[in-house]
Amino acid sequence: MNIPSTPVITAVVSLVGLAGVLMWRVREGRSAVTLKKIVMPPLGMATGFCMFVAPQCRVPWLWGLAAFLIGAIVFAYPLLLTSDLHRQNGVIMMKRSSAFFAVIIVLALVRYFARGYFDHYLSLMQTGAIFYLLAFGMILRWRLKLLLAWRALTSGGSMPTAAASEEAPAGD
Repeated sequence: MNIPSTPVITAVVSLVGLAGVLMWRVREGRSAVTLKKIVMPPLGMATGFCMFVAPQCRVPWLWGLAAFLIGAIVFAYPLLLTSDLHRQNGVIMMKRSSAFFAVIIVLALVRYFARGYFDHYLSLMQTGAIFYLLAFGMILRWRLKLLLAWRALTSGGSMPTAAASEEAPAGD
């Protein structure tokens, strides 16, 4: 089944996705950060590599590597600068700068407008694969930084264990 992609449908779906990400980030920022919350998103996202089983999603290795590295080096950088972990009331919390949400919005806009460019050269499935690899590189590097910060904060012995901090009461 071939579903047509019009600019209006693409824009609406992109805005809904952006709103979902922003709401999720606000909610996540209200609860304690745990090892599980740091590690699970990239592990869950890694299941997306199954898309490359389908020939329609395959891209040349060099393109895939380039997309992953651009995500890990270029697009992860603003996230690394605008988020960090800190201790608060005996648990570890995410500390975001006021620019964090602006960074998320700018990244979404870059993705939206770049998609229009790539659609001229790649199929819709290949474009999705390229952007998946870019996003995976970005998320993986960001989460690795958070993991290292979490480990540094918990290695002092004064913090609760990962299991205890996962049971800490969370906000809405």
